[in-house]
Amino acid sequence: MVDKTRTKAREPGASQSMYDLDVKTRREFIERQETGKLLIKANEREFRITRQGKSKYIMYPNVWPENALQDWSVFMQDLVVHTGKHRHQGGLIIFVLEGRGYTVVEGVRMDWKKGDLILLPFKEGGVEHQHFNVEPGTSCKWIAMIHIPMSDQVSNFFEQIELNPMFSGTDK
Repeated sequence: MVDKTRTKAREPGASQSMYDLDVKTRREFIERQETGKLLIKANEREFRITRQGKSKYIMYPNVWPENALQDWSVFMQDLVVHTGKHRHQGGLIIFVLEGRGYTVVEGVRMDWKKGDLILLPFKEGGVEHQHFNVEPGTSCKWIAMIHIPMSDQVSNFFEQIELNPMFSGTDK
């Protein structure tokens, strides 16, 4: 009896294996670092009302694939009165651009002003926090940066405890 062997020709461009897919993805990532967009203009992003408040997402992995860096989440917060209260793993750097306010971290108030840097360290079980503008009606803005690979390594999570009062339903 003769054993039959079937072969199927691969379609052009089809991935041959998980290894090949990994190599291809890594090559695309490196190419994006070398050729991707290096400047994001302020008018290319807009503020939106989210669960946290008035936020402008500037960079986020895979949302804007044309950007050179895909490993960072960068967003701006315009503190009208206060943000929502939430808890996440930490690993967040916040630079105050304008105004004065305070942040409550695990029940402890920390006052800050323009030029200050707020650090939310990685913490098992997460870091509960909320940000406040001490002069509602005056401009109070900060920009936050999160290195996503590091955040993922510590099993980042996000728990919304209290919504921002301006939020009315769904955020995009």
